[in-house]
Amino acid sequence: MPKKSPQPTATRSAVNIGISDKDRAAIAQGLSRLLADTYTLYLTTHNFHWNVTGPMFNSLHAMFMTQYTELWNAVDPIAERIRALGHPAPGSYAQYAKLSSLPDAPTTPPKALEMVRILAEGHEAVARTARSLFPVVDKASDEPTADVLVQRLAVHEQTAWMLRSLLED
Repeated sequence: MPKKSPQPTATRSAVNIGISDKDRAAIAQGLSRLLADTYTLYLTTHNFHWNVTGPMFNSLHAMFMTQYTELWNAVDPIAERIRALGHPAPGSYAQYAKLSSLPDAPTTPPKALEMVRILAEGHEAVARTARSLFPVVDKASDEPTADVLVQRLAVHEQTAWMLRSLLED
């Protein structure tokens, strides 16, 4: 009787990058929250780009496009870092709704300056989410994740400042 060839198994390869399974899981969970916040803010910013009206239309329309493009480009590195840590990246609206610290965009578009306020608060919230990951990232000596977090913090803090500047008299 011919010998059967072994069936390939669908087991996941062990990840051995010098970070414990427990720390990788905690970091991936935190990055999943950051991804959900980033994607939620992306959707809100894109919504406001489409729906802004009033005397500041032209400048806000262009500013929001710059901001949502930057956010769109940020989701992939965050998701890929989660994957590099050996965990699946969340990718559904249902998952993002559970993971995000940001509220969904208002169903009725607010006035232009209220949009600016909502986005400033959103960028501050994403910065807080990113900052909250540093203790576990530092403990695990996870420099690649720290690099992602530093980059995201710089963008969100600067964008929040610029948006808040529009709200001052």
